Amino acid sequence: MTQLGTFEKYLIEEFFDDYKAGELSHRTFTRRVAFITGSMAAAAAAMTLVGCTPGELPRSTDPMPTPTPTPSAASASGTSATGAIPGAKSPLSVPEGAPGLTTATVRFPSGGTEITGYLARPDDGGAGSAVLICHENRGLTPHIQDVARRFANAGYAALALDLLSREGGTASMDPDAVPGALTQAGARRHVSDFAAAFDYLNGQDFVDSGRVAMNGYCFGGGITWQASTEITGLKATAAFYGPAPDLAKVSSIKPAVFGVYAELDARITGAMPALRDALDATDVQHQMKVYPGVDHAFHNDTGERYREDQATAAWNDMLAWFGQHV
Repeated sequence: MTQLGTFEKYLIEEFFDDYKAGELSHRTFTRRVAFITGSMAAAAAAMTLVGCTPGELPRSTDPMPTPTPTPSAASASGTSATGAIPGAKSPLSVPEGAPGLTTATVRFPSGGTEITGYLARPDDGGAGSAVLICHENRGLTPHIQDVARRFANAGYAALALDLLSREGGTASMDPDAVPGALTQAGARRHVSDFAAAFDYLNGQDFVDSGRVAMNGYCFGGGITWQASTEITGLKATAAFYGPAPDLAKVSSIKPAVFGVYAELDARITGAMPALRDALDATDVQHQMKVYPGVDHAFHNDTGERYREDQATAAWNDMLAWFGQHV
């Protein structure tokens, strides 16, 4: 089996944790790993590495799963007839159509093609700060669109990219195939798309040029860390429980970085001290904060691990960080 990259390993370990916790069926876990690795033999090898027993492994002769396209992209907005977000539990949630906000799907060039994103901003017409948002391994979901509206409600122009624009967009894809498509595209492509989005925002009359931050969750937290080392124009970033960047690149970070970690998330939080030490050895402005009593993905209020108190605290801490540095 080809050696797993940082994000492939990260996602397979995450899905294994979800499977063992009963949050994913064995079929869904196997499908996702197969889409990430590209073959059933490679999937079996990867599943062995994360701790699956022989009885849990697929046979190398098993057929690869066939992606099942989403029947309709009409659900891309992710809202009900009342504008509510399905499953949203956060008091910070902002429904589509909320007064005072403007939302739209926007398109801009990146790498010779067109990328789409969901833009939410205050409709007062003034120029202000902006934030780029990187979604989780599920792609651009209604929850991430909600996060963009939360930023807009706080006064930011918020742009959440669909990193699967080239593949036809998240809403058109088999959800189990989304993580594999994201890892196959590679972090370099994703960071390049965010660099293009940074330029797009800076060209808008509703953005005070140069005052742009970035925020991401899980997989998106990892891409946010990568972008912190490469997109030097960013003023600040906030990565929620994402895999750390190459520590050798930490000294190249220019934005002020804020890392959000969960106390019970041993897999990610356990690696945080090494990143913190690397940052301490530089002049990069940074803060690493561990939130007590919560696990990975505690901010996502459509998931089982959501905790309102700590999610709200992390959100407010991020806004304070952006307010100070953006």
